[in-house]
Amino acid sequence: MDAGCPRLPDTVLFEIFLYLDHADVLSVGLVCQQWRAVARDEFLWKELFYRYYRVSRDVPRHPGAVSWYDEFQRLYDTIPCVEVQALKEHNDQVLHLSFSHSGCLFASCSKDCTVKIWSNELDISLQHSSNMRPYNWSYTQFSQFNSDDSLLLVSGVFVGPHNSSSGEIAVISMENFTLLSRVRNKPYDVFGCWLNETNLISGNLHRIGRITSCSVLWLNNAFQGIESENVNVVKRLFKIQNLNASTIRTVMVADCSRYDSPDLLLDYEEQLAASSTCPVFDLGSDSEEEEAKPKPPPEPAVQELPAAGGVPAEHGLQQLFDDIMEGRVRPAMTETELETKVAELFVRNRTKPPEPNLLPTDSSSKTKYLIFTTGCLTYSPHQIGIKRILPHQMTTAGPVLGEERRSDEFFDSLDHVIDIHGHIIGMGLSPDHRYLYVNSRAWPRDCVISDPMQPPPIAEEIDLHVFDLKTMKEVKRALRAHRAYTPNEECFFIFLDVSRDFVASGAEDRHGYIWDRHYNICLAKLQHDNVVNSVAFSPVEQELLLTASDDTTIKVWRSPRAMRVRQARRPRPRKLLFSWLMNQKS
Repeated sequence: MDAGCPRLPDTVLFEIFLYLDHADVLSVGLVCQQWRAVARDEFLWKELFYRYYRVSRDVPRHPGAVSWYDEFQRLYDTIPCVEVQALKEHNDQVLHLSFSHSGCLFASCSKDCTVKIWSNELDISLQHSSNMRPYNWSYTQFSQFNSDDSLLLVSGVFVGPHNSSSGEIAVISMENFTLLSRVRNKPYDVFGCWLNETNLISGNLHRIGRITSCSVLWLNNAFQGIESENVNVVKRLFKIQNLNASTIRTVMVADCSRYDSPDLLLDYEEQLAASSTCPVFDLGSDSEEEEAKPKPPPEPAVQELPAAGGVPAEHGLQQLFDDIMEGRVRPAMTETELETKVAELFVRNRTKPPEPNLLPTDSSSKTKYLIFTTGCLTYSPHQIGIKRILPHQMTTAGPVLGEERRSDEFFDSLDHVIDIHGHIIGMGLSPDHRYLYVNSRAWPRDCVISDPMQPPPIAEEIDLHVFDLKTMKEVKRALRAHRAYTPNEECFFIFLDVSRDFVASGAEDRHGYIWDRHYNICLAKLQHDNVVNSVAFSPVEQELLLTASDDTTIKVWRSPRAMRVRQARRPRPRKLLFSWLMNQKS
């Protein structure tokens, strides 16, 4: 033992550990031999880890960790929580951030109606700025690089005739920053996304009634302005009916090919999730008795078919009209209820059935999932719709209206629906596309929606749910820490992002948040002066995180470990030059 270092019982040492700062705990082995011995004690580090981070003891150690000491150090040393730079080139609210796949560039969108391209070097610098006001845009709201980083999709709000608002998507070349094409996108919060290197997905909305509509999802070639007129540059992918004022929004594409080799398998609760027999689940119930019972999967409205031996849809619609005319409908239906009932009856035999066997059967599958927010009860997005995209649908070649279909098949059905029982305000995929993370604000338990134009009040707490897209089940418990305050009619999207080990999100409480994906714990709060709208991890360096805020700034955050490496890389004055300067002064 070192001279002057008293001998303390291990229990006392452990209690001291609990009150030390992270850095002190990690360096405490330098104090004396007794501390070094404790620092190598795996049992004590395990106890310290569970108690300090308040992790449930049924959660095993991270599958990539070699020791509890390394895990404690990882959660302290690799979290991007040190602010290193504030970018202030935008002059209005910054709404969205996106990295290129190489991590060398990132794009930012803003209420100032520009999309800016930044170079991610040791010090981040602005490389290019495109102003979209000459194209009658109000602001830019979303961007995404294609898979080889040669093109940038930019989504914004477009001002049409009589000051009507719609959406538009622009494609910008990363070679010379020229605008290649523009595509209408309605409603604007469809955002749009890439399906592959040269094809992107946009939306359109057709009103059928006051609260009934039809969403059409289109596949567009990015090079519309330069393709031959003999080649199709657009094709209809899907046409889906919307009930009760709902619409399709926030489209994204998940690639199924990596499901059998994920970056991080959330396996310690996977067996529990696999024991459930419910492929479509409702997150609104907290009853253990209800959750213990297998539930039949509720069908989305567009999949509702008459039971065997039941009344065909045409006869049912005629019967409804006869009942109304003869006063047999009691109590009397409101106009809204009548429109919904007629739409449901009409769609029964006018919908193409869902694809069988939604789940991918092998890792070599080229199938992709189109994922979007939707609903069936009110205009607030409260469901996640999933539609499988088959390989032959991933090109604009072929008929403009897509696959040939029977004349009575007006609509496509959803292959899977997840009911969130709350207002969805954000979605993000893990890098391997295995897990879907969803920000939502819950509705009151057992609420009843009688008017689709009056959705239930929403909670201030934001729940961050996790879904396994291979099994279509929820895994882990919902993450909490972040908050939002705007009511339903003013609620806006808060973008989240997922890295190999972490998930981050913005919030309306002027902070960004980081959680560990394996342990389900909040690790850091990142301060801004206003609402944090978007976060983005570098895809090649998860210890670098960007946050964008209504305070007009983009903040750059790095981990303590990255900061030490960064400082070591900075050139230092040579000793000979320093000596020469001192001699000159003398």
